[in-house]
Amino acid sequence: MDIFSFITLFGGLALFLYGMNLMSQGLEKLAGGKLEGILKKMTSNPVKSLFLGIGITAVIQSSSAVTVMLVGLVNSGIMQLSGTVGVIMGSNIGTTVTAWILSLVGIESDNVWVRLLKPESFSPILALIGIILMMSSKTSKKKDIGSIMIGFAILMYGMDFMSDSVSPLADMPEFTSMLTAFTNPLLGIVTGLVLTAVIQSSSASVGILQALSLTGGISYGMAIPIIMGQNIGTCVTALISSIGVNKNAKRVAVIHIAFNLLGTAVCLLLYFVLHFVVDLTFIEQAINPVGVAVVHSIFNITTTVLLLPFSRQLVKLAEGTIKTEPEKEIAFLDERLLKTPSIALQECNHITTDMAYVSKRSMMDAMDLLFSYNDKKASGVKDLEGEVDIYEDRLGSYLVKLSGYDLSDTDSKQISKLLHTIGDFERISDHAVNVMEAAKEIEEKKVSLSPEGLEEIKVATAAIREIMEIAIKAFDENDLEQAYRVEPLEQVVDGIIETIKLNHINRLQKGKCTIQQGFVLSDILTNYERVSDHCSNIAVAMIELSKSAFDTHEYLDKLKAMDDPAFRKMFTEYKQKYAI
Repeated sequence: MDIFSFITLFGGLALFLYGMNLMSQGLEKLAGGKLEGILKKMTSNPVKSLFLGIGITAVIQSSSAVTVMLVGLVNSGIMQLSGTVGVIMGSNIGTTVTAWILSLVGIESDNVWVRLLKPESFSPILALIGIILMMSSKTSKKKDIGSIMIGFAILMYGMDFMSDSVSPLADMPEFTSMLTAFTNPLLGIVTGLVLTAVIQSSSASVGILQALSLTGGISYGMAIPIIMGQNIGTCVTALISSIGVNKNAKRVAVIHIAFNLLGTAVCLLLYFVLHFVVDLTFIEQAINPVGVAVVHSIFNITTTVLLLPFSRQLVKLAEGTIKTEPEKEIAFLDERLLKTPSIALQECNHITTDMAYVSKRSMMDAMDLLFSYNDKKASGVKDLEGEVDIYEDRLGSYLVKLSGYDLSDTDSKQISKLLHTIGDFERISDHAVNVMEAAKEIEEKKVSLSPEGLEEIKVATAAIREIMEIAIKAFDENDLEQAYRVEPLEQVVDGIIETIKLNHINRLQKGKCTIQQGFVLSDILTNYERVSDHCSNIAVAMIELSKSAFDTHEYLDKLKAMDDPAFRKMFTEYKQKYAI
């Protein structure tokens, strides 16, 4: 084996890692935010979490990515620590899929159909289809599929390069004598651990072992401890991701490390016991890529079966290791989630929805104060407005960072929608404070509105309550049908406010109310109108972005011209409902 063989080996490893990364990114983008929703819904018990971990890792082809994702979700307060145990265990099983795919390189047959199963036979076809999809498709979904195909082909070519580069080792007595050192199981474990820790991928280290197995110089007795060590080495990623997170997120890394260490210790003990009690003749036999995949799967399944019943104990162990109570603060997105942009985006959407409801609550409470004032609720309105400001600041910064990542068209639209709407939610809470201050002025200065004016304000308040309910429900559920109901009501609100102002002038001229009452009334109405406008902005952003456009003026001009029969119908209904 000369220097060129080493160059080929490293080149093959580089292609392998790049292909895996490309395939993982494509699979993740294709799956989108569905992964996040599934993660949160199916972690109610360890068994569900286990199968979830298997499924997600099999999809995105990276147990490390799943672990980093879990650390980020727990650090953000989005996921409970107990829900991560089963997912971590399942991810170890899910990662074995890669080994089975790679084992196809060892297929040997003269049958045409069997030979077609070899990656070197079908990878070029996948690469060709993939590049055609990448270059000719206009939709991001097809481009993602093309990316997956190209990534797989590159991965397999990398595997072939590694296999070809190490094949001369079979004829080298120095290599054979070196391998005898690996008959020591502890040394094998250390080797697998270090290799995986360095390249940060258990799949890649298993792939290297499968490539070496093609030389015929690796026995089962050598491979088994190395595979055990590889499982421990993958914990390094979790350890690195836990730096700078809260105590509860650090416990995720502790659970991952404890599970892999205990699993390896138990399986190693079983291996020694069986070796002592039973004559395991096969361990001296040469292992092939399929054998590596089998051992890898058996080991991970065995450790999971043995330790799954002790899920609670693993959580207690983590809590005992990291004894400090987790910090109690407002949960916000962790920057580690940016490594999985689709997951990060979905969490941004959830947090924006939380922001929307906080903003709505502030305005609802402020309007209540107009009719029944109390200092505690007034102080609460200011607190809610401060909370909404924090939401806007942190979400805005996070979304800007997220927009710089490679996203699907759907995800890019979602970011645009969120960036357009968080400002509107923040402004609604600002207007809530203004309404609260108007209510405070009424209370402190004993300004009483005329009975007619009070009734009119009640009608306007009811309309504002409904338009906020509709707009925020539409945003929360991404319901375009509800979004289309906002603008007709907004037009009615504008008419209500104009009517109240005219009625007030008439009452003022007749001496039925005072100028001071008029100032307070004007403040309330101005803020009501602005809140209505912001609800309209939220709905229009949803509608226009669903059409892959963002021309609000054109849309609103068409509506105001009353050209749409559905708009006219809803406008008439709301006008009758809130008639003054």
